Amino acid sequence: MTMPDRIDITWIVLIGLALATILLPPLVPRPLLGNALLLAFAALKGHRIALDFMDLRAVPALWRGLVVSWILIVLLLALLASAIVALI
Repeated sequence: MTMPDRIDITWIVLIGLALATILLPPLVPRPLLGNALLLAFAALKGHRIALDFMDLRAVPALWRGLVVSWILIVLLLALLASAIVALI
């Protein structure tokens, strides 16, 4: 039996995070906390997709940093919007 490669492990992690995304909202009593957790799952999924499926592990650090920074900026803006809506 061969060991699973990185793509297989990433695929399993992405499925687990997708299931957690579906199962989490009813379990969290506070919407802002739930949104933060969902966005954290989205950040993990985006990071795994960027590094493994887009094969950014093999590129210079500048490109990896730009893509990961873009993911984080989008998620922080989404969290900010969620916080503003929760405060209104």
